[in-house]
Amino acid sequence: MEAWEAAKNALECVLEAKKGEKIAIFCDDLKMEIGEAFANGALKLGLQTRVMFLKTNANFFRQEVPPEITKILDKHPQDIYINLLRGIREETPFRIKLIQMETRNRKARLGHCPGVTLDMLTDGALALTIKEHRKMQSFARDLIQKLGNTVKVEIKNSAGTNLSLNVEGRPFFTDTILDWETMKWMNLPTGEVIVAPIENSLNGKLVCDMAVGGIGPLKTPVKLTVQNGKVKEVVSEDLQVLRRVQDSLNTDDWAKIVGEFAFGINPKARFVEEFLEAEKMLGTIHIAFGNNSDMPGGKNMSKNHMDFLISKPNVKVFSKDGSSFDVLVEGVFQPL
Repeated sequence: MEAWEAAKNALECVLEAKKGEKIAIFCDDLKMEIGEAFANGALKLGLQTRVMFLKTNANFFRQEVPPEITKILDKHPQDIYINLLRGIREETPFRIKLIQMETRNRKARLGHCPGVTLDMLTDGALALTIKEHRKMQSFARDLIQKLGNTVKVEIKNSAGTNLSLNVEGRPFFTDTILDWETMKWMNLPTGEVIVAPIENSLNGKLVCDMAVGGIGPLKTPVKLTVQNGKVKEVVSEDLQVLRRVQDSLNTDDWAKIVGEFAFGINPKARFVEEFLEAEKMLGTIHIAFGNNSDMPGGKNMSKNHMDFLISKPNVKVFSKDGSSFDVLVEGVFQPL
């Protein structure tokens, strides 16, 4: 698929862009080709398009929103924002600040793309036709309806994951469909059904055997012991990965507290270096610790957010009346 066409389809199907609207594309200099693809896609839809390229430095990690972006956000608000940024762990606090500024008035739509690559648009999770977007959105709606009465979730896998969490009063939602009431921002590519768990409810062992957000694919698993929603211990044979995970979980008092549970539902998502795509893989699940303040019911105000991707999960959900059903068995969705 042509990159500009994939960008256009995402703008049209996910962010519901309309002719004449204003869009600002904030693009790291490393992502210039992707910025051009989104600009061309936006122009094809008749959007008033502004692109800003941002300098990056391999040895410098941004913590604050650059003043040139702040000026646009304060003096020239847009209908739609697209963030095409590198996805390194060290810049997560900067990206959270940027998101909060872009969405503070709950009027603008945001497609946030940390770690996006050009081949996501040509061959991967963003290379979706309009028909494929609609099919994934329909699956998301059906899954959310099926999960509507869920109060408890149990997750296991052959690598050793054995977890339970509570979601009573916390609705599942999807990043594939714009919610005009909450104006919740979304990642591009899309492909998740998500919930913010009760913050003190996660218990058990999480064995992350695929990838960690901001770090990428793992050579050896990362094992986390969680009690009452909080990470108590992290173990890994890869000492460099272990240090980076621990650094993130020590960002602030909330960084070790559970923030997200999500199903991957994008059939075109691949297991690639960038977590932005890998987390959308059909039949996977991921659990994150840290900020969920922009999710329905979320109370975690951390300056950080770190995801852990789990392979071939078995996921069972329980309703308040005690009934239960399997959502995933060995990473395969059961009939809805």
